Amino acid sequence: MASLSVSAQTKKRNFRQSELGFMLGTSYYIGDLNPRFHFLMPQPAGGVFYRFTWSYRYALRAGFNYGRIMGDDSKSLSEDQRFRNLNFRSNIYEVHALGEFNFLEYRLGHQRHYFTMFLFGGLAGFHFDPKGNLGDGNWRSLAPLQTEGTSYRRFQISVPFGIGFKWNVTDNIGLSVEWGPRKTYTDYLDDVSGQYYDFSKNAPANADTRTFAYRSTETYNYVGTSRGNPRTKDWYFFTGFSLNIKLPKPNQPCYAKGL
Repeated sequence: MASLSVSAQTKKRNFRQSELGFMLGTSYYIGDLNPRFHFLMPQPAGGVFYRFTWSYRYALRAGFNYGRIMGDDSKSLSEDQRFRNLNFRSNIYEVHALGEFNFLEYRLGHQRHYFTMFLFGGLAGFHFDPKGNLGDGNWRSLAPLQTEGTSYRRFQISVPFGIGFKWNVTDNIGLSVEWGPRKTYTDYLDDVSGQYYDFSKNAPANADTRTFAYRSTETYNYVGTSRGNPRTKDWYFFTGFSLNIKLPKPNQPCYAKGL
């Protein structure tokens, strides 16, 4: 019995498993046009990933996510935001590499270790392109307009992390659900960060710059006043369900099963 136990533990430590996953869910953001409310104005999101597992507790994951984020001052409960009257939307294209830790021993297809909560974290690169709408249904890319008199890179790095739950459905298929914040190092996901710029001293980058920079319907001396909060960076989030499919091992019949 002792030798069987040692053999089982050795197989458990040394097993390898690969999965292909497909995520479907929503994306949203927190920033200057939505400073505090999670899941506000969620948009459809999806992704695909590859997971490599070498332990019942640990796994590595790499993949691609697509989502859209948006915000609109006119829908805010804050009077100051409604006065500002800015809006934006942006597509997010993300490539990520993550590490996973399972709270319980888990293996896709195993009859005993068939569910667990998990944590994940890693590094991602993403592209965004905020666009504004003047109410006519036409969305205009805001970065080239330099609405705050400055330029910014639309390729950025983020730090994804989060929590989830995964479980087996069949010997080769599992499901998971997760919530994943993305910490960014930019304050321009929404094209809003600092103060209203004085375009009388420096010519705007485009003929439409002033129109998209100053959106309030009230007469007001904007120059030098706060347009956003530069002390905080923007966040974006992916949340959703994933379908996980176990891939056959190389040089092994598809019907072969491990421990």
